[in-house]
Amino acid sequence: MTDRADRDVELIERYLAGDIEAFNEIMVAHEGRVFGICLRMLRNREAALDATQDTFLTVFRKVDRYESRAAFSTWLYRVTVNTCYDYLRREKRKKADKLPESYDPVDVRASDPFNSVEVRPDIEEALSLLSPEFRAAVVLVDLQGMSLEQASDTLEIPSGTIKSRLFRARRQLAQSLGNLKPAPGRPIADIGE
Repeated sequence: MTDRADRDVELIERYLAGDIEAFNEIMVAHEGRVFGICLRMLRNREAALDATQDTFLTVFRKVDRYESRAAFSTWLYRVTVNTCYDYLRREKRKKADKLPESYDPVDVRASDPFNSVEVRPDIEEALSLLSPEFRAAVVLVDLQGMSLEQASDTLEIPSGTIKSRLFRARRQLAQSLGNLKPAPGRPIADIGE
């Protein structure tokens, strides 16, 4: 286990023994990543903040069900994704508002910060067109940097399914962003297959 995983187990044990401050430490350690997943899944800052809070409320109530067969973070991110799925189901009929420009973080990997912010709305829009299952795979692997195995554990699906969802999602994203052009004389296969 990693130092973080060992520390999480120690904090959970302390919390279950009655030390509320231990739960606060768990929240501080993971809130950024949980919020990041929620924001990418829900595409609405207020909904992401609410989902982050609901995630930690669920963990607060159900942490005694955590079994240390997998890292706590894996279990936590599974709860996070499931919370987002619940929000998406409830909001299915309402289209989420786009994030205001003031909330668009700069892509630190881009050489020109102005261009990175300019491209972000297109990417956010393309992500919103993905099904929740495809979006979850892309958010966890491509945006949060999880390995296929970690995403597989988090979503409780086989790694082959993660690979398939990533392939299809990336293909849909490329087509939405105009990066996927058919070869001359050959149409692009249906992306929904």
